[in-house]
Amino acid sequence: MNEWLIYRGTGQPHDGIERLPAPPPWRDFDGGPLVSPPAPIDTSTTRRLGLNRDLAEQYRPGHTELELINAALYLRRPLLVTGEPGSGKSTLAHAVARELGLGRVLHWPIVSRTVLREGLYQYDALARLQDLQISRNSDERELSGAEEQPDAIGRYIRLGPLGTALLPAARPRVLLVDELDKSDIDLPNDLLNALEEGEFRIPELERMAERRPEILIRDDYGEQVTVNGGRVRCREFPFVVLTSNGERDFPAPLLRRCIHLRLDTPDADRLAAMVRAHFGDDAATANAGIIEQFLDRRPGEQRSADQLLNAIYLTQHARDEEPGTRDRLAEELMQPLNRGR
Repeated sequence: MNEWLIYRGTGQPHDGIERLPAPPPWRDFDGGPLVSPPAPIDTSTTRRLGLNRDLAEQYRPGHTELELINAALYLRRPLLVTGEPGSGKSTLAHAVARELGLGRVLHWPIVSRTVLREGLYQYDALARLQDLQISRNSDERELSGAEEQPDAIGRYIRLGPLGTALLPAARPRVLLVDELDKSDIDLPNDLLNALEEGEFRIPELERMAERRPEILIRDDYGEQVTVNGGRVRCREFPFVVLTSNGERDFPAPLLRRCIHLRLDTPDADRLAAMVRAHFGDDAATANAGIIEQFLDRRPGEQRSADQLLNAIYLTQHARDEEPGTRDRLAEELMQPLNRGR
């Protein structure tokens, strides 16, 4: 094992992140004050990685894959991961978070209507206006003549996944920006500044920075964090995984800011390890026929590993039915994704 590798791909948690050297000068950030560490991994990670013994074998990356993941960690650059559906693009973020002890993965799913503001923060101006109106109409408000406290606005602001990932922390957080190729044409360009500068501003808080420089708001986990001067700036740049199914090309300015990793379609050994991780040590042998059926495809046909797991789960419950039932169910559940019925 090369000594320079921080993420080893073994699937076994370790403290290697403590050996990560200082960033290059052009990726060195100085945000503060430091916030508390993120919450531990949750069920979204265990669902993706499986609960059984073969995590190390299942998610052990190849040599090139391992080097590119570590390059993103060292250089503090986003990792753009492309590949067919089911090749393990999203799982990669969870595997790195688990092995390096980086806590719960922040998940930002992208759709055609997604805009940058949603990833950074949300400000519920309508709720604030309604609460102010109710307060002003109350008898207590009329008698006291008090004004709204400057930090009250913090109750109506909540950071999104990207905004939370950019909070100043002692360790990098893990952010999964899932299916970026589904976005509107402008979103990849809109991301450039936040990913390059490692910061963003909240105008609603900047306007009152002189009266109250530090204001409490909530992050994407629902935890309270302090924002100073209306600006969020990272200390350790997050480990950002941008996934794409290859449905569109990205602009050159985004590509030059990313480390590009393409994942190959899982082979028989990796699929068998995945089955063992989710169903137990003997499951790959017991379902060897379904795995072979999954891999038997014409050139250009696409299948997702989720289809294989669904087929195995369902056919386990139909094993005592009439002969041929399991094969028929598996065939129906593993239809190529790019072939019309």
